[in-house]
Amino acid sequence: MNLLTSFLLGIIQGLTEFIPVSSTAHLLIGQTLLGIPSDDATFAFLVIVQLGTIVSLIVYFWKDLWEIIRAMFSPVSYRKPYDPEKEESETYKKRKRSEANARLGWCILIATIPALLAGYFLKDEVKLLFRQPLIEAAIRLLAAAFLMLLAEWIGKRSRRLRTITWFDALVIGLFQILAVFPGASRSGTTISGGMLRGFHRRSSARFAFLMSIPVMLAAGGYEMFDVLKMPELTSFLLPMAVGFVTAGVIGWFVVKWLLGYLTGHSLYPFAAYCAIAGAVCLALSRLL
Repeated sequence: MNLLTSFLLGIIQGLTEFIPVSSTAHLLIGQTLLGIPSDDATFAFLVIVQLGTIVSLIVYFWKDLWEIIRAMFSPVSYRKPYDPEKEESETYKKRKRSEANARLGWCILIATIPALLAGYFLKDEVKLLFRQPLIEAAIRLLAAAFLMLLAEWIGKRSRRLRTITWFDALVIGLFQILAVFPGASRSGTTISGGMLRGFHRRSSARFAFLMSIPVMLAAGGYEMFDVLKMPELTSFLLPMAVGFVTAGVIGWFVVKWLLGYLTGHSLYPFAAYCAIAGAVCLALSRLL
């Protein structure tokens, strides 16, 4: 893999990781069109380049993450809330924010468990699916399109993230299992899961992004062990760094844009795009 190829794949990763159109599917399509072989080095690159976009998420949400972590380990968060009639209103608001952040943090952990277990036990099977990239991309793109259409049709979109429960987190976490497989849209499936639980689009997206951080860090960290064992590691490091940085820079801007977009727009354009792209992948799989 040369520098130009890794740069192009980094652009694809950064543009598509957070937009619900499946970054993996587009990387698989790019891999096919650029003539990149489906080997262990390519699989490792496709996983590790995601770390670039994860860094962009951590940078974007660093303040939220710090407040969540601090609240999770603060005993104050788990005491009875102050009575607003007896305490100063600002003190009461701070207590309520701390409680909400603590609950959100534990819900993020609950939501990551299904995908972590699926990724661990299905790792070898997932690698095999990368041997037929266009077919797998088509299947996952069409599945994402269906889920987003379903979420728009029946999702009530009446809840905010502060009302999340452990059961909501578990259900959304089950949707994230689909993202373990190549071609599945992590953001598309998890945002749809949140909307099907009644959350607003923006709240669903925010939770989807936050819950993806532990899973993607774990996946990238686990894959690093295989990368360190590669005999051609020296020649692989520079292309990996180019893809990592490119994906991270672009990913930050995409997160910012998407959260603003979902405030007043639906998922229908993304669902239509996934349906069309999935159909094109099926057609190309028969021609190439």
